[in-house]
Amino acid sequence: MISIIVLLAVFVLIAVRQFLNIRYRIWQVMLAGACGVLVTGQITPGSALRAINPDVMLFLFGMFIVGQALDESGYLSKLSHRLFRRARTLSHLILVVLFGMGTLSAFLMNDTLAIIGTPVMLVLSKKTGAPAKVLLLALAFAITIGSVMSPIGNPQNLLIAINSGLSSPFVTFFTYLLVPTMVNLFLAYLVLRLFYGRHFRGELPNNSVVEIKDRRLATLSKISLILLVILVLAKIGTVLAGLKIDFRLTYIALASALPIILLSPRRFGVIKRIDWYTLIFFAAMFVLMESVWDSGFFQSVLNAAHLTLTSTGVILGISVLLSQLISNVPFVALYQPVLMQLGASVKEMMALAAGSTIAANFSILGAASNVIIIQNAEKSSNETLTFMDFIKVGVPLTLINIAVYWLFLGLVF
Repeated sequence: MISIIVLLAVFVLIAVRQFLNIRYRIWQVMLAGACGVLVTGQITPGSALRAINPDVMLFLFGMFIVGQALDESGYLSKLSHRLFRRARTLSHLILVVLFGMGTLSAFLMNDTLAIIGTPVMLVLSKKTGAPAKVLLLALAFAITIGSVMSPIGNPQNLLIAINSGLSSPFVTFFTYLLVPTMVNLFLAYLVLRLFYGRHFRGELPNNSVVEIKDRRLATLSKISLILLVILVLAKIGTVLAGLKIDFRLTYIALASALPIILLSPRRFGVIKRIDWYTLIFFAAMFVLMESVWDSGFFQSVLNAAHLTLTSTGVILGISVLLSQLISNVPFVALYQPVLMQLGASVKEMMALAAGSTIAANFSILGAASNVIIIQNAEKSSNETLTFMDFIKVGVPLTLINIAVYWLFLGLVF
């Protein structure tokens, strides 16, 4: 029971962190939880080390290097400028943000785009006069919805892709989730227009030119980005060709980071400034969730609920609700093993990916990416999104999104 008490304490602290005067971060809470179960003997040091998934850790490390280099070099800002410069109305700009950032989040991970995209939205707001609140909401919804369709779009999808042993994760995710994701991106535009229609009129001024900060690092970042796309396509190609090659997602991330690690004189600075705290969060989460899993408590509670736990509708509903309490990554770390024990199909794993990810649209607490956007906006400007700003748009949007995934998965598969 000690593991469960520690888990509940972690959940409560994560949920109320925005309402307390004590400043602490999610990774600190999760690390304290992992230390708690270790100190109390709920998990041995050896079991704790084995619980940490090296594929996930190395994948995140590689992707964070690519994302940090893209940001520091100014190359991603340059790409963003090219993407947004043709928008002449807020209506057009929101569509470009949703589909542009949504597509990018399928390859660069939503947390990375939350860090990089927030200052881009604030700059766009200043240069065009578009309301920052609308642009920040569009960014949050775009990177959440867009990341659903890819095994590397967000951390929980990565867990599902690796732990489920999918032989063709990109093909599987795209097959099951690409079409409903594109539909949901457009529906997000309609919902934003419904709530902020008065801002969708009028012309936007032209954007100014964006300069590259470090040309050599930008060139290497561009090479890394191209390499990432090529390797993803190669991964898909090997599967379609029926080739039995051990071509893991981890290898794709690390290979993409190699140009920066090997050739950039700023390599150590880039590595130093990557999001180490998220890596600590994941390592600690693996330890805590392994301790909870070993206790058998979570399994017994789900069995006592008398729900058809492998039903698509149940998976989607539980994912959205529990992700608000414990965040989507820890939720998947607990729920996926249950589904695997019950012999869940690929469709049900895709429902878990869709539900746990789209839960982020429900409220600020649904995912770390929402918190990142708000914290970065408040840090660099006076702009923010309140809890009510988010849920008044996010709740109806999430219900619509869930309905789309439920109908598509149910009718097509």
